[in-house]
Amino acid sequence: MTTLQQPDLSRPAQTTPSRWRLLSWQLLGLLLILGVWWLATDVLKLYPPYVFPSPKAVWTEIEYGLWGTGPQDGKLLAAIGGSLRRVLTGYAFAVVLGGVVGLLMGLWLPLRATLGAYLTGLQSIPSIAFVPFAILFFGLNERAVLFVVILEGFIPVALAVSGALLNVPPTLRVAGRTLGANGLGLLLRVLLPAALPNVLTGLRTAWSFAWRALVGGELLIAGAKSLGEQLEIGRNTANVALVLATILIIGIIGGVFDAFLRAAEGRMRRNYGLEVAQ
Repeated sequence: MTTLQQPDLSRPAQTTPSRWRLLSWQLLGLLLILGVWWLATDVLKLYPPYVFPSPKAVWTEIEYGLWGTGPQDGKLLAAIGGSLRRVLTGYAFAVVLGGVVGLLMGLWLPLRATLGAYLTGLQSIPSIAFVPFAILFFGLNERAVLFVVILEGFIPVALAVSGALLNVPPTLRVAGRTLGANGLGLLLRVLLPAALPNVLTGLRTAWSFAWRALVGGELLIAGAKSLGEQLEIGRNTANVALVLATILIIGIIGGVFDAFLRAAEGRMRRNYGLEVAQ
């Protein structure tokens, strides 16, 4: 007869790499990418500069666009400001509206069974598909872009809040009622605090959806100071370096905001005992 092998509790549990080690890996990966890029463009010259520019050419566009003098002359900096203003406005509306609707869906089954199903279906539609409707309804202006941003941010927040409330352990509900919390008190003191970690995950998803929807909508607004306009200028002038510089800036801004939300989510999960601090 075989016996079950007992786990060795004296050995420490395997842990994830530390934050600084992960950061060092990311920096090494970035240097590797830049090295391959430089090798392909400046050394091997696999493509003409007007097709695939070198890292130096892209950095020159960033330098001109942010603080230098030249063809762009600070236009990238103005574009960043315009895009951030739009996305933060739309994201704020999406969080408030999505939070209220998600709360109602989590508490009322008929609304969850109808509107929740519709929102799940709408979430599978790419944001660019809503742009023609927004232009026809609002016109070729900033309101059309804000509509797409709010819509793309609203859906993940509503679904995340509704799902987080439903995933609250029943034992917490019973404990709250046992201690005298009912109705609104149970919602504010028990259900919402228990749902916060999952809600923050939904806020991260909503940010990524809203940011991508913003850039897609801005491509169609002529004359507005935006990163989408810089992409369109680069396309019209065949300036691939400007296009790549704008793409890098879009990725950096999106990554910075996601890292901020990820840090807030991690801190919340550690406070709730769902993660172990490194």
